[in-house]
Amino acid sequence: MASDHDAEDILKPLVFRLHENVPKAVREVLLERGWSEFDEQEQDEADWNLYWQNSPFRMTDHRSIKPWQRLNHYPETARITRKDYLARHLKRMKGIYGPSLYEFSPVAFIMPNDYVKFMAEYTKERQALGRKPSYWICKPVALSRGRGILIFQDIKDFVYDCMVIVQKYISNPLLISGYKWDLRLYVCVTSFCPLTIYTYEEGLVRFATEKYDLGSLDNVYAHLTNTSINKFGASYKKNKEGIGRGCKWTFSKFRSYLRSHEVDDLLLWRRINNIVMLTLLAVTPSVPLTSNCFELFGFDILIDDKFKPWLLEVNYSPALHLDCSIDTTVKKRLLHDIIELLNYKQTDTLRENKGASTKSSYAGRTHIRLTTQNENATDDSPDFLASKQSLLDVARGSFKKGAIAMGKMSRTQPRKTLTSQLRERMNKPKPSSQSKAASKSKQLPGARHSPHASVQVTHWLPTTESFNYKLTIPPYFVSAKDKRPFPRIGDFVLIFPFNDAALEASRNGIDIKSIIHEIHKLMSKQLP
Repeated sequence: MASDHDAEDILKPLVFRLHENVPKAVREVLLERGWSEFDEQEQDEADWNLYWQNSPFRMTDHRSIKPWQRLNHYPETARITRKDYLARHLKRMKGIYGPSLYEFSPVAFIMPNDYVKFMAEYTKERQALGRKPSYWICKPVALSRGRGILIFQDIKDFVYDCMVIVQKYISNPLLISGYKWDLRLYVCVTSFCPLTIYTYEEGLVRFATEKYDLGSLDNVYAHLTNTSINKFGASYKKNKEGIGRGCKWTFSKFRSYLRSHEVDDLLLWRRINNIVMLTLLAVTPSVPLTSNCFELFGFDILIDDKFKPWLLEVNYSPALHLDCSIDTTVKKRLLHDIIELLNYKQTDTLRENKGASTKSSYAGRTHIRLTTQNENATDDSPDFLASKQSLLDVARGSFKKGAIAMGKMSRTQPRKTLTSQLRERMNKPKPSSQSKAASKSKQLPGARHSPHASVQVTHWLPTTESFNYKLTIPPYFVSAKDKRPFPRIGDFVLIFPFNDAALEASRNGIDIKSIIHEIHKLMSKQLP
């Protein structure tokens, strides 16, 4: 009994720190899990476990990270979330590794720089005999939520007053009851070195609220699927044929719809996983090496009438606002699973170094600007579905049987997590007197910290010689048992590394060529 009481006293709540404008759902979920909110007036600068904000962190935040802390952004990830940056990265990868892999995004022209090239392509198509003129879509590179988008067929209608990206408009989308839709897929990267990617099985299908019509290109309610636009449409609250009220489905409902029409969705999800991996590979070498971060992306995927998935864009800080009951169901569960993915240990509640403290966790493989202006920040609502067995088959691929067994066991017998212990503790009557944590010495923001006790680098971790970097904080995203990423946490399913060869190619930096070779082999096996 005495030892149990002492353990309770030691088990302090985990502490979260939120920047302004973070959606209230993040605070609600953390409080539900028994966390406490950071009080900068009462607590030391380092007395927190999770810092969440919509914008990038300062480099001093990355350099001063502690073993018990997590940041919700990696540096330089805006390199695929601005439309022009994404287009340049994909064009470069297509030039190096061929169009057969990188044909999932329409050719892009960045204006005004590519105006001459665009006009040449536009004129060539117009002059081609027997060819129907293409439709084009113009998007401001630094705006989100559907703002400033223009769809046109005739060049006389093409007007812009800022930097924009112009792409061929996918004019043959797969429709449901005559309505256009797309998928918001949530992707969580727990590490860029070694590259570790999870996709979320549940998500949002986002519908336009008026029937698709190429005869009315200026009707945003027929051509755009952004919730931030469609919730103001006249048909939003109407019971639309085959769709229902509002403008969203869950992935689960979408999967049921496909199967009711005898559509095998396994190949679709495999192709979407390939798009995610290939897109993130384009930016991975540019992300500085940092510890204890994660990045939640919102991938927007459109499916055409030939069942081919297309990448529309990648969103930074995908919106977590709760606009409807479907948002509440999907996004709150998503947030709970993100916290589980961060794998906090009981010792993290102490928020103090054991023995020696920690050196800077940051070392740049490539020194590039940390922040960029006009990042594609908070967009609108989102996610990703998939048949659970289908995604498990795809993600686990050729992993060892032991890892598969561990994943299955984790589903049937949920592990006793730190946050579940905290919830239990909240529901217990408080003891008459609780011991308070000893006061800690004040520490200046961004101050350097002395070295932490040395950590054994396993076969899974990048070697220190590769990047002239000494890894001092053990990775939170691997199992203590086999030093591999968890194959599944909640509805997050590991899609990379998908086999031992991909793991090997990402452990010492990132061997893009070898990984592309493995993806080629994977895709050849996926052919129907």
